[in-house]
Amino acid sequence: MENILERIVSVGNTILWSYVLIFMLIVLGLYFTIKTKFVQFRFFGEMFRLLTEGANKSITGEEKKGISSFQAFCISTASRVGTGNLAGVAIAVSVGGPGAVFWMWLIALIGAGSSFVESTLAQIYKVKDENGYRGGPAYYMEKALNMRWMGIIFSVLITLCFGLVFNSVQANTITLAFEQAFGMDRFMVGIIITIITGLVIFGGIKRIAKVAEFIVPIMATAYVLVALFIIIKNITVIPSLLSLILSSAFGLKQAVGGGMGAALMMGIKRGLFSNEAGMGSAPNAAATAEVSHPVKQGLIQTLGVFTDTLLICSATAFILLISGVYTTKGLKGIQLTQMALSSQVGAWGNTFIAFCILLFAFSSIIGNYYYGESNIEFINGSKVWLFLYRSAVVLMVLWGSKSSIKIVWDMADLFMGMMALINLIAISMLGKIAFKALDDYTRQKREGKDPVFYADSIEGLENVDCWEKRKELKIG
Repeated sequence: MENILERIVSVGNTILWSYVLIFMLIVLGLYFTIKTKFVQFRFFGEMFRLLTEGANKSITGEEKKGISSFQAFCISTASRVGTGNLAGVAIAVSVGGPGAVFWMWLIALIGAGSSFVESTLAQIYKVKDENGYRGGPAYYMEKALNMRWMGIIFSVLITLCFGLVFNSVQANTITLAFEQAFGMDRFMVGIIITIITGLVIFGGIKRIAKVAEFIVPIMATAYVLVALFIIIKNITVIPSLLSLILSSAFGLKQAVGGGMGAALMMGIKRGLFSNEAGMGSAPNAAATAEVSHPVKQGLIQTLGVFTDTLLICSATAFILLISGVYTTKGLKGIQLTQMALSSQVGAWGNTFIAFCILLFAFSSIIGNYYYGESNIEFINGSKVWLFLYRSAVVLMVLWGSKSSIKIVWDMADLFMGMMALINLIAISMLGKIAFKALDDYTRQKREGKDPVFYADSIEGLENVDCWEKRKELKIG
């Protein structure tokens, strides 16, 4: 039975990743980048300014309903920054070679345009709920495209993909790391993670936001500082490593031997798994923030793509390439990263990576869980369904702690691919709305204003719940 499942998953991945998604991700990423006049580069400084901007009150003067921009950024970064950054990069480099790193960078730079569009759309079409706001691709599929059926398919996929499959991947990597570092029994580690997960996710979005806001900055800073130490220690070999990455991505030898294709495939797959640009996951977090203009959160979420891939994934890639252990046979993803770090800083590297992966992967579990919750509420707001979903997440975390790593990663790729396909189709149809929102934001910035958005800021905009009309507010 497992062999049949593996074959089905393998064929699905080959079709999606070898043909359909690579084309769509690159073409749409370039299209959005050009149509927004390279928004991910033009507004790079603005992204950092917005990250610290408080939105304590809404434009109507009411008390803030949603969570802060920074908390929404942390929830999406919590989901992005996980096993993809440590284990996923190790898998990409060991299978695709050093050239995979280049393609990972490229998909982040191009994909940042897609990330801006999807997160801005999520803000425009968000809805109010008892905790503030919620939204995401399913919501803009229903409200902007009038295709609730499409939103339901997306909701089912993201719930299965993030809430269940991806969370089993995260648990799998945590238990492997602790087995490698301390010889701990994977099932016992899995039980501990499962209990903590249950305590957090049954506490709702506010608790998730607080946990993410605490964990994300600490874990990312600690990991990058250690990586910087290793890079500075080996500064003389960095030029040759950059040359190796480029030559492996484009080299004649790799092209003839099929290595270039492997590098491109693994770089794009693992890059998308890590930064999630265009996949439709981060918009679920983007929609929860209280901001005065949708573009603000679109820019903040775009910064998350750069933080994830250009900073944290690059840190892992350089540690692996400096150490040379990526060619070692018989080691699984996270074990390669542990061995690479230990070779540079000593035995404590094993322990450090184990605790890094605990924080990285656990933060991803709670971020991933929220994406599923938001979409369960889109399909059916019943508390019973929510309870069943939370219980399923807890069980999948426990199952993932002991399951086979290959089938788990392959299933993650398949669900992620189908999800990305549906979202990319939707945002290609709705991109013009995000472009108009960006034009409105840019115009107000030029006039020296703090940009504010209204439902009639874009002519013909319909089915918008959370943005008052200017005429109704009697604002000129």
